[in-house]
Amino acid sequence: MGNLKRYQMTIAGKKVDPASGEWFETENPYTGKAWAEIPRGNAEDIDRAVKAAKDALPGWRRTIATQRGHLMRKLGDLIAENADSLAATEVRDNGKLIAEMGLQLKYAPQWYYYFGGLADKIEGAVIPIDKPDTFNFTRKEPLGVIGMITPWNSPLMLTAWKLAPALAAGNTVVLKPSEFTSASALEFMDLVKQAGFPDGVVNIVTGYGKEAGEALISHPDVAKIAFTGGSATGKHVYSTAAQSFKKVSLELGGKSPNIVFDDCNVENAVKGVISGIFAATGQTCIAGSRLLVQKSIHNEFVDKLVALAKTAKMGDPMDPDTQVGPVTTPPQYEKILGYMDIAKGEGAEAVLGGGKATRPECGDGWFVEPTIFTGVNNQMRIAQEEVFGPVLSVIPFEDEEEALAIGNDVVYGLAAGVWTESIRRAFIMSQELQAGTVWVNTYRAVSYMSPFGGYKQSGLGRESGQAAIEEYLQTKSVWISMATEVPNPFVMR
Repeated sequence: MGNLKRYQMTIAGKKVDPASGEWFETENPYTGKAWAEIPRGNAEDIDRAVKAAKDALPGWRRTIATQRGHLMRKLGDLIAENADSLAATEVRDNGKLIAEMGLQLKYAPQWYYYFGGLADKIEGAVIPIDKPDTFNFTRKEPLGVIGMITPWNSPLMLTAWKLAPALAAGNTVVLKPSEFTSASALEFMDLVKQAGFPDGVVNIVTGYGKEAGEALISHPDVAKIAFTGGSATGKHVYSTAAQSFKKVSLELGGKSPNIVFDDCNVENAVKGVISGIFAATGQTCIAGSRLLVQKSIHNEFVDKLVALAKTAKMGDPMDPDTQVGPVTTPPQYEKILGYMDIAKGEGAEAVLGGGKATRPECGDGWFVEPTIFTGVNNQMRIAQEEVFGPVLSVIPFEDEEEALAIGNDVVYGLAAGVWTESIRRAFIMSQELQAGTVWVNTYRAVSYMSPFGGYKQSGLGRESGQAAIEEYLQTKSVWISMATEVPNPFVMR
């Protein structure tokens, strides 16, 4: 353990050791070996961090909004300057491709630029009230201390989705990243300090969910929890936060349909399906894990899909040419293999992959083969439950009506894809699909300018776009009477 890099948390602007005096190892998914030690924070650390955020709140909310925006843009510049090193840390910690994480870290500053620009454009309204001699207006005010819990698949990108609007709105923050991928967030805190944010505005406590996460969710001085993760954990976050009437935003799981019609550009659709499920090793909430293909082109399309998927290069995620990397965590690795067995037991046929990857280039890491199952119907567990891995279920359909029925017949509603050359069909499908994002003739496109979030059990609230900042504000109504005499005090005015 002495050779491993040891990190510290940041509370009230200072690097601190965990109250427990304990650290835990974080492992490189490609090698399967530990490379760093992460502080094992607990309820005592959370309490210190929340107190620091609470103490910093009055000063931060009184900071001129333009100045808040200036600090956020400076933070964006620092992320851009350090994108390569932060991306390398994330690859080492979560095993995703350097090609993808590098792009993510170069794009993440846009959230700080966008919301930094929005900070001084938060406006209330003057209400043309129906009461004589009365002036009524609204103010938009910050919620207070925000607890943020982020997942292991895109640590700093998904931190930006939450942190940027929260700071722009005048809130202070306690961040609890996934215990599997905390290193980049701990390094990111150095940039927050360097940008000049006041001490306590952003704090970080690392550790396990039951020890640190639970304490953050239940802390009485936290006004809101912003969470990204699995739906089961999301339900627990929601119910726990409800005990103290906290606000929540939840970005949860998905079982997104990627729907291919027979009038599509087949070559583009094949690439789009590959992008939807095998990019990021399928470890994205928006993964197009259900491929719905019109029966008239089903066999031809699957043949082309399998042929292209077979060419995917697996191996070292730090190699820019690698296309499929390892699974991030051992529990997730076992879960994916378990679902492959479930699918086979249900009668699905693995026309590609179907098990662990034993290629020499995969070394000792947690690799599974990109997998395509045919013979799937939408009632199978493999079609209903989120696998969160490179596992695709192919389901045939007859027409638009059946495609919609299958596409919507799931508890999730995060995203959907449609491949068609018909503008009429594009509008109808995007209108009728029960999903927070619908892509037509593309997949996995996101922007800081466009709202993102789920329907049904895929979550609550929206991230990105102007809608996101409203998630971190509350509205106050102010009444000013200009009457020279108070009317009858025994009746409502």
